[in-house]
Amino acid sequence: MTADLRQTLMDALSKTGRASSDYDLNKDIDLPADRKLTPASVLIAVRAETGRVILTKRSAKLKHHPGQIAFAGGKQDAGDADAVAAALREAREEIGLMPDYVEVLGTLPAHETVTGYAVTPVIALVHGAFSATPEAGEVAEVFEVPLTHVTTPDNFRIEGRHWQGRRRQYYVVSFGPYYIWGATARILRALADRVT
Repeated sequence: MTADLRQTLMDALSKTGRASSDYDLNKDIDLPADRKLTPASVLIAVRAETGRVILTKRSAKLKHHPGQIAFAGGKQDAGDADAVAAALREAREEIGLMPDYVEVLGTLPAHETVTGYAVTPVIALVHGAFSATPEAGEVAEVFEVPLTHVTTPDNFRIEGRHWQGRRRQYYVVSFGPYYIWGATARILRALADRVT
């Protein structure tokens, strides 16, 4: 599976496309041109042998986004050389994924979040018998979803809720008991648009 999977991901990375945003489905929001975004990155880690994407369920005890589904990732620290280094560091800290298992293929354009981050999605293959070790303070669970499920546009739907006094719409892609929404679903939808 590795050769076909790598080719699928490399083809997706080679396509041009605009950056995604949490605002894509909410065109009525005027964003200030001088806004400052904090650099961050996430690792879209796909198991080379199975074609499954590694995701986390955030701890319910966290102040921000408790219990939500997310990629391993976070804010780029001063000691990180770049977005790729930040994603690899965060994956090591959050789920115990050592860089020796990871083959970085490339990055997608940064995704702007409503919380003021410019998140660079780093696409990578994970080789070998990696066994996740969730960081108890941040990660409640590590699970996997077939890449084919989250790169099929028909599996996505649009939902909405009131947020900051207005109705905000967002993508959702569910898998079994997992409700994937917000930035994670939007980044996956951007990848799905490139894969199909």
